[in-house]
Amino acid sequence: MTGALIFDVDGVIAETEVLNARASVLMFQQLYGVDVQPEDFRPFVGTGDERYVEGVAEKYGVNIDTGAAVQRRAENFFKLLADQPLPAAPGIMELVIAARDDPELKLAIATSGNKDKQFPVIEGTGLITGDDVTHKKPHPEIYLVTAEKLGLPPERCVVLEDAPAGVEAARSAGMHCIAVPSSVDAAQLAAADLVVDSLAEVSMESVRKMLTGKSGGGEDR
Repeated sequence: MTGALIFDVDGVIAETEVLNARASVLMFQQLYGVDVQPEDFRPFVGTGDERYVEGVAEKYGVNIDTGAAVQRRAENFFKLLADQPLPAAPGIMELVIAARDDPELKLAIATSGNKDKQFPVIEGTGLITGDDVTHKKPHPEIYLVTAEKLGLPPERCVVLEDAPAGVEAARSAGMHCIAVPSSVDAAQLAAADLVVDSLAEVSMESVRKMLTGKSGGGEDR
């Protein structure tokens, strides 16, 4: 029974959403002299770097150079990150170690973020980014491309997500989805197969049950 765990990055591997919003607020101040709020970005979490800044620009009626805005946001992000290193999200290391020990599971990372903004520690993995697809989440393309590269049908994949757009993308791709509410309220992730407070609640047994069509849960049963 070969299957795969596919991880989103922001909010799943590391809790980056607060830093992403801070970097973006700074960008709007620096380039356009506009004060926006961190919560303005929440509806656009997981939709890709371009849409993340464009959505807020539209809200405030600001005409932006999307490429320049995304670049400055990334520069701000890494400057903030240097002063405030981010730990791994709760439960992620244990889950990855358990998955790597399972000979029937493959691992991959799929993020709508651009490749130059992803952490050096995950380069060299099965990393699919927004640079590799035409359509960003909630379109399913990024997950369909990932499944193709893994050599697996979508129904043999379990996606770990934290944003409604990512959950929609995974489900539209025909994949199973486990969601953790690191960036939004749990109610906004109800379309996922399973919503957990932390990835520490996800076991290999629950993943196997999901892949075999049996009822799963956050704990071994």
